[in-house]
Amino acid sequence: MIAALKQLRFGGLLALWLIALVIFAVSTPAFFSLANFTSILQFSTLLALVTLGQTLVILTGGGGIDLSVGGIVSLSGLVIAALMKQGTPAVAAGVAGVVFGGVLGSINGLIITQLRLLPLIVTLGTYYAYNGLALALTGGAPISGLPASFGVLGQNEILAIPLHTLVLVAPIFVGLLFTLNQTPLGRWIYAVGSNEKAARLVGLPVDAIRLGVYALSGVLAALAGLVADSWLLSARPNIGDNLELLSLTATLLGGTSIFGGAGGLAGSLAAVLFFTSLQAGLQMLNVNSIWQLGLVGVFLIGSVLLDRMIRTAETK
Repeated sequence: MIAALKQLRFGGLLALWLIALVIFAVSTPAFFSLANFTSILQFSTLLALVTLGQTLVILTGGGGIDLSVGGIVSLSGLVIAALMKQGTPAVAAGVAGVVFGGVLGSINGLIITQLRLLPLIVTLGTYYAYNGLALALTGGAPISGLPASFGVLGQNEILAIPLHTLVLVAPIFVGLLFTLNQTPLGRWIYAVGSNEKAARLVGLPVDAIRLGVYALSGVLAALAGLVADSWLLSARPNIGDNLELLSLTATLLGGTSIFGGAGGLAGSLAAVLFFTSLQAGLQMLNVNSIWQLGLVGVFLIGSVLLDRMIRTAETK
């Protein structure tokens, strides 16, 4: 029963993907062009980076969730752009922005682990704080006029694959996948998410692990802000909008349990590619973006419902 439900999750995602591809092939053959393939990867990078961090946060359990990622993407991107406008070299500005994102993520982690507040409430509050600060500092206007040389990371491609996919998403994914599956830290993350009480009893640093994944989530969100700046040659205070919903849905649809301790990064990345290709196809069909968000909501509810069914079956 449990195996069948888990297969339904992955099989259902694959089936939905194939159905969507067939519809797009019939309705808009341009969907399968090389240019659109590059565009899908271009758009997927921001969501992929944020989703990798979101997956790690949820894996550690304890109600872990990071709704602040969109605000961190926007605010970190603005910091990078502001530093560059003041004459800071691009590399130094990028490093500073990524460190800043780590600090924002660490704030989430410290509040959650030290004050014992619910991650949902904490990260929702910091989302409004970070997003509001991004809007307040800019008056809602983008910081534009970044040097063209800064666009190397965001605009260049190799064999139709965006450079940022090759130098950021791929190595980060492989590194995190190795860490989760082949190192003691990865086993600790799963152990903490599966049974926090048992993890504490055997001496695992539960709070430090959770603080670490929130900090890493902030770093990955800031990297997404860096890519967005380089791609658009401007920093937009709303560039991170909806990334929290999309990353959460991709994580759950990819097989990670909302309760923690089960799932992984490969499924999350597959769900990211599913979402970005689906959005690209729907845009080609001139489907309103509101309906696209509605579909994301349906997927989110369906993923949580299926996860609950799996958990109920496991306890019987």
